[in-house]
Amino acid sequence: MKTYSAKASEIEKKWVVIDASGLVVGRLASLVALRLRGKHKPGFTPHMDCGDNVIIVNAAKVLLTGQKLKKKVYYHHTGYIGGIKERVAGDIMRGAHPERIVEKAVERMLPRGPLGRRQLANLRVYPGAEHPHEAQQPEKIDIAKMNPKNTRHHVKAA
Repeated sequence: MKTYSAKASEIEKKWVVIDASGLVVGRLASLVALRLRGKHKPGFTPHMDCGDNVIIVNAAKVLLTGQKLKKKVYYHHTGYIGGIKERVAGDIMRGAHPERIVEKAVERMLPRGPLGRRQLANLRVYPGAEHPHEAQQPEKIDIAKMNPKNTRHHVKAA
């Protein structure tokens, strides 16, 4: 019995849309990374881009659990000596581009290298409910119904 390896001509890419309002960032990102890689398909081939095209809407309404809004820090370097910069997740969520929290979470769950960058190019994240991909007729996926832990319905009193 030979191991199946998908060829580029056999790969069928679908379009899916996910409403991120009320979802926990890490749980959303792990499921999106799984879809982008194509691991949900029976013909998954590790060295090929066989994942779906994923559209995430309402990315500004995602939730971070615990104290992450105050304590989770994102670092970047300017390229100059001593140029390390940091931003707290809460500042990013209140800023002009809150969808970058979701983008960064998904990016860090994909493999590094040329294949991971090609798979990340299949992700589109929008802060609001509108997206310009209606022509692709994306299939709607409800991540909130997959597991009750994917959403946060109640807030514990401190």
